[in-house]
Amino acid sequence: MSGTDPRYEAEFWDQRYNAPDPLWSGRPNPALVEEVTALTPGTALEAGCGEGADAIWLAGAGWQVTGTDFSARALARAADHAPTALTGRLAWQQADIRTWTPQDDAPHYDLVTASFLHFPSPLRRAALAALAARVADGGHLVIIGHHPSDLDTAMPRPPEPDIFYTADDLVDDLPAPAWKAVTRTARPRTAAAPDGRHVTIHDTVLTVRRGQ
Repeated sequence: MSGTDPRYEAEFWDQRYNAPDPLWSGRPNPALVEEVTALTPGTALEAGCGEGADAIWLAGAGWQVTGTDFSARALARAADHAPTALTGRLAWQQADIRTWTPQDDAPHYDLVTASFLHFPSPLRRAALAALAARVADGGHLVIIGHHPSDLDTAMPRPPEPDIFYTADDLVDDLPAPAWKAVTRTARPRTAAAPDGRHVTIHDTVLTVRRGQ
């Protein structure tokens, strides 16, 4: 998708993922682990999978996983990081979730998840609609992101309130059909700021189940 801000384009992230060192920790998101551990493994879609840590963890937990990202370099790193033993449980697909329009015969998933996808609100709503459309009846949608309150901490967050969201914001943006909220919270955790101080930040966590 073309636009004026390079941070929201695949080329920007391809350049970042060309750096010699990993961009992320390589560990799965603790909030995702907490939300998903109690679910029965089935098929899963992770949007914005980056270097693949969450998708790889899901596959190791018994899920059949498709990881998508708009950066080809991210997907190459994810494939390189995936253990050979999980090859049959992992697939990687280049896709821009903001403009992805699934076909009617596209697969639906028991779990659809995305973590720390931060776009201006119109693009976020489009992405959320695309993700929600891929959730099977009775399946779960898990969205995790930086809470707006992080703007008041020492963490280096862009001074752009519109790209952050609460769980209530996400619920308001969810398209029909009916969704039942399972988790709807701002989860605190401790993080190290660039100046070395440890500060409390919050992750927005929304888990909903499709259907009554």
